[in-house]
Amino acid sequence: MTIYIALLRGINVGGHHKIKMADLKSLLETMGLQKVKTYIQSGNVLFESDEEEKQLTQRMEEEIGKTFGFPVPVVLRTAEEFEQIIRDCPFSTDSLKEGESVQIAFLADTPSEEGINQLSSYKSQMEEFMIKEKEMYLFFRQSILDSKLAAQIPKLGVTATVRNWKTVMKLAAMARDMPQ
Repeated sequence: MTIYIALLRGINVGGHHKIKMADLKSLLETMGLQKVKTYIQSGNVLFESDEEEKQLTQRMEEEIGKTFGFPVPVVLRTAEEFEQIIRDCPFSTDSLKEGESVQIAFLADTPSEEGINQLSSYKSQMEEFMIKEKEMYLFFRQSILDSKLAAQIPKLGVTATVRNWKTVMKLAAMARDMPQ
C-alpha cells in the first residue's frame, strides 16, 4: 500500500466551500481508502491506497464534487515524494526572522516553459521563488497575504495549492508515524 498525502484546494477559506473534515474522512473511507487521517481544516488528508495516482485523483475529485456540490481540485503526493520535496527546499527554514515564511505551492502538473517564463519575469526584493518539477518553493520576507508573487502563480497554467512550511513538516511527520 502507498501512503498518499492529498492537498485539497480552496476549501474552508473565507467561509466558502465548507467541508467538515469528519465528513471528508467518512467519504474517503467509503471510497475504500485506508487509514484516513485529516489535519486542520484546510483540506490535508493522509491515507493508504493501492490505486494509481492519476486514477485516484480523478475519483476523489468526482466523489467530493458529487457529495459536497462544488468542484475541489485535489493534488496528490506520496509520502516518499513529500520527503524529497522537503529535502529539495532551496530556502533555509531554520532561522526565519519575524514575518518571514517559506511556503510550497504544490502543482497538479509540471508547468510549461511558457508559464515558468511568464512568472520568471516577476522580480521583487521581498519575495523569491524556485520551481522544481511540480513544486514551487516560495520565500516571503513579509506576509503571503500581501504578496504580489502569490497572485502570479496562476500564470503557470496549472492547478496549485499552497501550504506553509509548518504544515508541510507536520504532514510529513504524520506520514512517517502511520503504521505500516
